[in-house]
Amino acid sequence: MHSNLLIFIWRRKLSFLLVVSGLVLLALWSWALLIENTSSRTPQLVTTQRSDAGTYHQELHIIQKLIAQANRVLRADRQKDNLLELKEKKSLGNVRFLPTQQTKRAPRLPLAESLLLEQERFKILEQQQRHRHAGGMEELNANAGEDERMLSSAERQTQYEHELQRMGVPVVAGIGPDGPRPPNERFIHLDLKGAPPKLSFLKQLLPILRTLGATGLLIEYEDMFPFSGALEALAARNAYKEEELKDFLESAAMHGLSVMPLVQTFGHLEYVLKLAGFEHLRELQESPQSICPSQTQGMALLEHMLTQVIEFHMPLSSKLTHLHLGCDEVQRLGECPACRQRMPNELFLSHVISLAHFVRQRWPQLQVVIWDDQLRQMALSELQNSQIGSYVEPMIWVYANDIYRFIQPQLWNTYAKIFPTAWVASSYKGAFGESLLVPPLQQHLENNLRWLAVLAKEGGRFVKGLRGLVLTGWQRYDHFATLCELLPVAMPSLMTSLSTVAKGYFSTNPRDNDLLRVLQCVFQPDSRRSGHPWLELHPNAHHSQLFAVCTYPGHLIYKYALRLYGKLQEISTYLQQTREHSAWLSDYNVRHNFSSPLRVRDLILHTPRLIEEMRSMVGEAQQLMWEVYDEYTVSEFVEQHIYPKIEALHRQLELGEMLLQRRTWPQRPLPLTLRLQEEMQPNPQEHPQP
Repeated sequence: MHSNLLIFIWRRKLSFLLVVSGLVLLALWSWALLIENTSSRTPQLVTTQRSDAGTYHQELHIIQKLIAQANRVLRADRQKDNLLELKEKKSLGNVRFLPTQQTKRAPRLPLAESLLLEQERFKILEQQQRHRHAGGMEELNANAGEDERMLSSAERQTQYEHELQRMGVPVVAGIGPDGPRPPNERFIHLDLKGAPPKLSFLKQLLPILRTLGATGLLIEYEDMFPFSGALEALAARNAYKEEELKDFLESAAMHGLSVMPLVQTFGHLEYVLKLAGFEHLRELQESPQSICPSQTQGMALLEHMLTQVIEFHMPLSSKLTHLHLGCDEVQRLGECPACRQRMPNELFLSHVISLAHFVRQRWPQLQVVIWDDQLRQMALSELQNSQIGSYVEPMIWVYANDIYRFIQPQLWNTYAKIFPTAWVASSYKGAFGESLLVPPLQQHLENNLRWLAVLAKEGGRFVKGLRGLVLTGWQRYDHFATLCELLPVAMPSLMTSLSTVAKGYFSTNPRDNDLLRVLQCVFQPDSRRSGHPWLELHPNAHHSQLFAVCTYPGHLIYKYALRLYGKLQEISTYLQQTREHSAWLSDYNVRHNFSSPLRVRDLILHTPRLIEEMRSMVGEAQQLMWEVYDEYTVSEFVEQHIYPKIEALHRQLELGEMLLQRRTWPQRPLPLTLRLQEEMQPNPQEHPQP
């Protein structure tokens, strides 16, 4: 009898446990209800009532879930027990089982029914309590929502930074959805002294730049401005025509973009001082880099240039409020005979103030801007005595990621004491190599993110704050330098950095990032489906896959540049392996015409194919780039990037074919070449002693 009872209890152990759990939960519910009734009769304990009400609803919700789970478990357990009974009856014939009527009195089915009824009763009581405490619960939920928002701010920032790391976007402390406001002004720098795009292409960019948050353009014309009259010689032969430039400026104003012309007036005047008839205005006769500030003829020339540029823009741009005078990187200042009697800093400040005074006197509505680098080494007293803060606004430029390395806190303090306001300048291209083909997008984005943090920290020092940020995109490092990254190739970097600066942080949500509003993609980027971030940046990569599959103005040139970059890397590796690292096609082999024909034939086997591929790249460049550039820019691009590789491949092929012509070879040791004999010192001991 006892054994049968133990078997029955063991087989029904889960049922007994569920019964006990149900009784415990029922006791907890009764206790909570008793406390609720007691606290409701104590009106002065309002806070305790709300807390108990919240606890009651939480416990009630838990009880409901447990009861529902218990019902499912009981049904499954009953089906399992029935199957076990059938099996045991077949296999254990000598075991005595309880009578049938005892099995019918098992509490399994009545318990389930009672629990189901209890669950319905709980729902009714919950509905009654909800109506009774509706007012208190609304206030409780409001407080809970506020607490949740306070807690979720830190959690949201943590999740945001984690997502940035997944995407390869640099993480900068303090920059995020809850960070500082974006700068008021966001200008885009157009450097036209190299590879000037057709104005029809630039007009296509205007709505995109505006959508991404740009407020203006900083246009550095140099010799692309249509100078006229006595200054006609300053304009390049392919300078913009007056009518098409007016049309572009009107389009910029129509899109709500301000224009700030930039006219170099001190350094970087190579496009003027290189010409015959202007060389006498140089600071140094052997260099056309900077103008002599001590010559009145030089000042007259600059005033004439400024007058033509300002009067051209004034009726076309209703938002013309600033003029940039350049004045950066003035080299060899104070070395000409007329300037040696004065200190370089005095020469610089006097020249800048004279030009600013000329502009402000004739156009009082214009504010004058200069680059800040020539001011960084000047003492506070020197700047204060010159009163330069009353004439110009500095544009503080740093393109590296460690901004405080170049503009230290002490210098920020000096600038704030001298100037009521200032500008800052980041970069989207042309800052990490003077001859790059594709800009490093991640580095430019980090530079802009770090500038946002600096703006938030240092803007309060200035009386009027910081006006805004200019994203610079240099096309040449100076007038004589080769081309940097082309503007269409830099569009992904420009769009990513601009959308980030305009929002004040990089938005990881594809639905909230303005970048995806201007890209035309055949798919909707969504990391939830693919498991990969919609934008992926890597330190060693120049691009993201997103920009390789979406379309935007200049996207074909960007994708062409990526393929060209890969092909140039392949050819460079090929030439290095076959010429520098090879033992059969080295300079030594060529000088002595001494090598293995079979080895040489293998080394030049792929050279004809590579030459044809590079020629094909030339034709593709002409076909793709003509919509954006004139033939002069296309020719310069090909000559800079493609033609040197074609020449190197031809040279390698010629040397290989020369080595293949020989059929007999001299005995070793091979004789020294005549030039090498001249370079080597004669040995004083032809037969050294052992």
